[in-house]
Amino acid sequence: MKLKEDLNPMLLLLFHLMVWIYTVITFLPSYLLSWVSRPDGSFYGSEEERAKRAKARSVLGQPEGPYRAVSSMKKLVTSLHPGVDTLDKMFEYAAMRFPHRDCLGTREVISEEDERQSNGKVFKKVILGEYRWLSYKDTLTAASHLGSGLAALGQRPKTNIAIFCETRAEWIIAAQACFTYNFPLVTMYSTLGGPAIAHGLNETQVTHIITSRELLETRLKAILTDVPRLQHIIVVDNAPTAWPSYPRGISIHNMAAVQKLGARHENATREHKAPLPSDIAVIMYTSGSTGIPKGVMISHSNIIAGITGMAERIPNLCEEDTYIGYLPLAHVLELSAELVCVSHGCRIGYSSPQTLADQSTKIKKGSKGDTSMLQPTLMAAVPEIMDRIYKNVMTKVEEMNCVQRTLFILAYNYKLEQLAKGYSTPLCDRLVFRKVRSLLGGRTRVLLSGGAPLSAATQRFMNVCFCCPVGQGYGLTETCGAGTISELWDYSTGRVGGPLVCCEIKLKDWVEGGYRSTDKPYPRGEILIGGPNVTMGYYKKDAKNQEDFFVDENGQRWFSTGDIGEFQEDGCLKIIDRKKDLVKLQAGEYVSLGKVEAMLKNCPLIDNIFALYNFGQHLYHLATQSAFTSICGEMGHSEEFSRDIPESAVSGITTEWKHLGRTGT
Repeated sequence: MKLKEDLNPMLLLLFHLMVWIYTVITFLPSYLLSWVSRPDGSFYGSEEERAKRAKARSVLGQPEGPYRAVSSMKKLVTSLHPGVDTLDKMFEYAAMRFPHRDCLGTREVISEEDERQSNGKVFKKVILGEYRWLSYKDTLTAASHLGSGLAALGQRPKTNIAIFCETRAEWIIAAQACFTYNFPLVTMYSTLGGPAIAHGLNETQVTHIITSRELLETRLKAILTDVPRLQHIIVVDNAPTAWPSYPRGISIHNMAAVQKLGARHENATREHKAPLPSDIAVIMYTSGSTGIPKGVMISHSNIIAGITGMAERIPNLCEEDTYIGYLPLAHVLELSAELVCVSHGCRIGYSSPQTLADQSTKIKKGSKGDTSMLQPTLMAAVPEIMDRIYKNVMTKVEEMNCVQRTLFILAYNYKLEQLAKGYSTPLCDRLVFRKVRSLLGGRTRVLLSGGAPLSAATQRFMNVCFCCPVGQGYGLTETCGAGTISELWDYSTGRVGGPLVCCEIKLKDWVEGGYRSTDKPYPRGEILIGGPNVTMGYYKKDAKNQEDFFVDENGQRWFSTGDIGEFQEDGCLKIIDRKKDLVKLQAGEYVSLGKVEAMLKNCPLIDNIFALYNFGQHLYHLATQSAFTSICGEMGHSEEFSRDIPESAVSGITTEWKHLGRTGT
């Protein structure tokens, strides 16, 4: 989407003349540099040509598939390195190759203070220092001591242990301890409510849980009496040693004390049985957005296969890369991304959404956010975060003076045209977009988007302003987050790339929704994902397992996603619908609430939005943090957002809005 050029025609002509002269001068060098030699002496070709090449093909030649990546047509890939088939072996392999390289980093808190805002609210602000790093060798030692310490506290192999903690270095250390000692790790979102937490802990019958002091005080303490099996709580912070007013029978330990216990000779030298590839590594509870959270059983071999497929889509991934971790580690996207980095010797610096950038809510004005300090080269993000960055930057553009805004718009549109042709724009990147790029540290070379659909406008904005490709991926907890990731030189929008080398995808007809593999111009249907990354199923949910998982005649395990997709001619998948997302309006037309959300979310007047279908009235409501009447009344921006929304959907919104006593059209 181009930005509107409201300029003096003579200035516009002068700019295009300068661009033409620059293009002519730089054409030959850029053309020659766009050809990269392969190890065998042949050439990849330009980015535009690589983007047009087939990413996947149907193995049987049928429109329904199964489709595989071109490089894995004969056999799906299951591991990164021969013999490294469990997560404990993977970390030991990394520690052996990169013993003294930085592994996990955490910023030191220099000071913390309350800051009163003009509206009377008080925000907590922090000043953070440099990152302090643990090497791969030190991280492995810390994990080993914690594992043996947990064993000394009575934790047994193949017996579940829970982690309920924010994203931080101690999370990965605890996870690695559990992987090494074959303790299945139960993960839960730190945002879950009390009943959901109690449900997960009781269902998995855990006796030990790892958490932070804050979550213990604010979330866990209230439901401890509802979890009768719980005996030991390990707190990752340097917390007090005495814990009054907690139920009898529950022991609370500091993580450092448990590691000290594990470092004792009699505990450290005690033999433990290593996990098998088929053993459960993680029981990952979903967010519970569609009901009671479900625990997904993920084996060591599932995760190894998943991260193998993801790593293949990140070119030149090596120990020189730096990843910033801030998304919930209880989410499969963040856990997989960090394990990919560990497997390649990258360093991981930890952050949070409140301290990510210089302008983040907890960063004191004048001090540096985490991206400025860490300067990551790799980053994962969910569309909501990128949408907010997009709206914040565009708001700043509107506040620029005429000359600055004109230069930005012209450079933006010029780069958009060059990207479509497969060319880079180093001059624009250096002169115009350097300041915007510095919001993420200035060195980001790969952005991975997942968790929800990314709008075309936001994807294009990230491509242009942050001077790096956005790899849009598709996967689910049930497939270890692995399904597809778009190739980094593919700048098309609305697609999620071809299947990863660890899995294959086929389409199943959904006649009721009108999707068939015989559809033209592209085959369409429900997406089924098969391969070694498909998980073992839901914990204690046999009926649901039979509904969503199956094994074919070749012994291949498959998962029915419930998402509707189409395979395009180059083998890329496009998500076009979801079976559970469609609602039927009074006029009989089906409307996708997800599409309505995605369109309205990019409106600068909306901070956040969700669509809720009301089965009683056959209407759906839009609840926003900004007034929806503003969208209806101030159509300056809304026209381009409402253009793609079905007329019946707008009618439904307007009808419901009038029921609430609002006005607008």
